Amino acid sequence: MRRSDREIKEFDEIVKVMERCDVCRLALNTSDFPYILPLSFGMEVKEGNITLYFHGALKGTKYELMERDNRASFEMDCSHELILDEEHGNCTTQYESVVGEGYLEYVPDEEKREALLILMRHYRAEDFPFNERVISQTRVFKLVVKNVWGKTRKG
Repeated sequence: MRRSDREIKEFDEIVKVMERCDVCRLALNTSDFPYILPLSFGMEVKEGNITLYFHGALKGTKYELMERDNRASFEMDCSHELILDEEHGNCTTQYESVVGEGYLEYVPDEEKREALLILMRHYRAEDFPFNERVISQTRVFKLVVKNVWGKTRKG
């Protein structure tokens, strides 16, 4: 990281930034260009390991790419604020961001419900009574995070 003064070094602080984010951009490998998509997500942290959960339709490009190469990168950011310095004719942006990489896996049918609850918990809607019949029509997958970095610029 070029700007080490902006690096978030503590694991717990990186997790707190992730908790404040509401979209995770997932980047998958193709033969030509990276394929990136914004996704809703849930997060589970156990014993210093992060797992991100996602859901979607039963078929699609992301699954085809995932089956060819399950390596993925991700990015999420929050706390954006434009800071104008009219006196000096400068502007900058305040932000917090996290990037990382890991391996994608499908969540088995018997674990889908719990994974979806983790997703809902992230959006503070854990008690939302969702229609259980949609579980069989939903594909749930996870990213087991291997490396993660955080960066911030405040004030």
